[in-house]
Amino acid sequence: MALLASDLEALIREALPDARITVEGDDGVHFAAEVIDESFRGLNRVQQQRLVYAALKGKMDGPDGAIHALALTTKAPG
Repeated sequence: MALLASDLEALIREALPDARITVEGDDGVHFAAEVIDESFRGLNRVQQQRLVYAALKGKMDGPDGAIHALALTTKAPG
């Protein structure tokens, strides 16, 4: 089941409601996202990205996941 960039953004926003989120991708399975959120402050990049991946609720899990690839950039606000 292909997703829209807006679907992916909505999943992330549910977990990180105050984040600045930009999602690109138009083929339904390959996306690039930038997520900037204050909750990332003090966390390393792996910890930040784990929060985002958890928000995806398994949509990247296994070979049959709805999202095949996600180029993810995370950071705290500057």
